[in-house]
Amino acid sequence: MTPDTARKTAAVVYNPTKVDIDSLRAAVTDAATDAGWSETSWYETSVEDVGQGVTARALEAGADLIIAAGGDGTVRAIAEAVRGTTVPVALLPSGTGNLLARNLHLTLNDLPHSVRTAFTGVDRHIDLGVIDIERQDRTRTRHVFVVMAGMGIDAKMIDNTDDDLKKKAGWIAYLRAIIASLRDPDELHLRFRRDDRKPQRATVHTVILGNCGSLPSNILLMPDAVVDDGLLDLLLMRPGGALGWIRVWWKIAWINGIVRRTAPGRSIAGERRNDGDLHYETATRFTARLSRPEQIELDGDAFGEATAFHAWIEPGALTIRVPESGAGA
Repeated sequence: MTPDTARKTAAVVYNPTKVDIDSLRAAVTDAATDAGWSETSWYETSVEDVGQGVTARALEAGADLIIAAGGDGTVRAIAEAVRGTTVPVALLPSGTGNLLARNLHLTLNDLPHSVRTAFTGVDRHIDLGVIDIERQDRTRTRHVFVVMAGMGIDAKMIDNTDDDLKKKAGWIAYLRAIIASLRDPDELHLRFRRDDRKPQRATVHTVILGNCGSLPSNILLMPDAVVDDGLLDLLLMRPGGALGWIRVWWKIAWINGIVRRTAPGRSIAGERRNDGDLHYETATRFTARLSRPEQIELDGDAFGEATAFHAWIEPGALTIRVPESGAGA
């Protein structure tokens, strides 16, 4: 034990519906003791406070580390609260998607390893997406996202997902929602602007802004997205009919999700090119206004309807505790 570590305190922000609290307390207590840290503080999330408020309380109490024990919504809420600070966040994957943990190639099903990493790992600085959402009544709210923000098919899929089925069947529950969403004939009509470029108009089924691009089931939605490159990756999707959706699924699930994950595969697939089904761009800022209110999602959670939004990337604004071997992954 050193004088520095003796003064350090971790705070666990946990979703009680996602964790086995007795096992978690035992693992954290043992790891903190072994690392020479002070007694850990515990903060439970609720429907009324999904993480922002309790994380703010933990920071005010002087926490040196926030341990996130919950799903993607808990991680996003914690990131929103620690924005503007240098306090690191350690991830204990506990939900269905575990999107940020997947994109950082962290261990998903080994609680002791994840807890040890929280106290003995190193800090990695990654980008943070920030978005101002404008509602139909002209009010605006500011949020963050660590993985993706989207409108169109992906937001409708989230809205169509049966929460009870999701709890029982995990990621498989999204399949029913995907089918229901693909039947929706509505398109997005938007006027948008990337950085300082001229405004453009587009009609699409989906628009996604990504900080990173890997999803469960080996789906690589944005193959060039990197968590620490200082860029937002933009995807505009407009498949033409049933055949277009088949092409999209082939490109995302097979070409991106499997072929491009290896160097030989990338060589075989060649350079990724935009086409009528999928169009990729990058930017540091992206502004869009819709012709009518549309559903929007952040990191897999529905955030109601928006008539416009302004999103940007804050390079290196979020500090994540990772294993020393994965510091530069």
